[in-house]
Amino acid sequence: MTANTWTVDRAVEALRAAESTRTARHPITEDWPELDLGTAYQVQSELVTNRVAGGERIVGVKLGLTSQAKQRRMGVAAPLTGWLTDGMVLDAGAPVPVERLIHPRVEPEIVFTLGRRLEGPGVTPASAMAAVRSVSAGLEVIDSRYRDFRFTLADVVADNASSARFVVGDVEVDPAGLDLALEACALSVGGTVVDTATGAAVQGHPARALALAANSLAERGLALEEGWIVLTGGMTDAVPLEPGRPITAEFTHLGTLTVHCD
Repeated sequence: MTANTWTVDRAVEALRAAESTRTARHPITEDWPELDLGTAYQVQSELVTNRVAGGERIVGVKLGLTSQAKQRRMGVAAPLTGWLTDGMVLDAGAPVPVERLIHPRVEPEIVFTLGRRLEGPGVTPASAMAAVRSVSAGLEVIDSRYRDFRFTLADVVADNASSARFVVGDVEVDPAGLDLALEACALSVGGTVVDTATGAAVQGHPARALALAANSLAERGLALEEGWIVLTGGMTDAVPLEPGRPITAEFTHLGTLTVHCD
């Protein structure tokens, strides 16, 4: 298989096939080493367009690999953005549909809901926070279509930032009353705390991640819309989701969330 046989459409088909058959594959860049970041975002856009054509609705944006620790572990050098649809929403208390996923992992997130449209370029953390209506706790279930979660930055961007499912807590807090850099989270698996972090793990402050998302979208002529939610990035490393071992994130002011699978 030669590189010149690969196109955006072919990459979309390969990733959709991996997801629908629950079969992890090797990184696309091993077949298409010329895949660059701009083209990878085109692949991502086509994947989401297909979801919308199938009846799903875009409800927001997620950031991935926002902590330096995760960047080092995954071997990438920058954060990235991906799309969220209503087909990815997991109701609180509902089991994660692992029968539809390949190798799900879970990470805790600080989640913003936007009170107004936020459009770059030039968005600062302060102007980003001025657009936020409320802050909530979140758990994201990620599920890379690549074997062993091994990929380059272009690969994971094309794969819509490993998006799979997410749940947002019902506690909504006014951001004016929070120091989000100090907002703490304890992540437990099966009742045992396995990791802790604060909001500072996300680009130093989650507002920086929000500004990054707005400015990144602006490079493609897009913006964050009023009412959208933004998952600002994993505060801790992601942990595998296994039957009989519920995963719980307990936040200082944002409440507690749990996901599990049967």
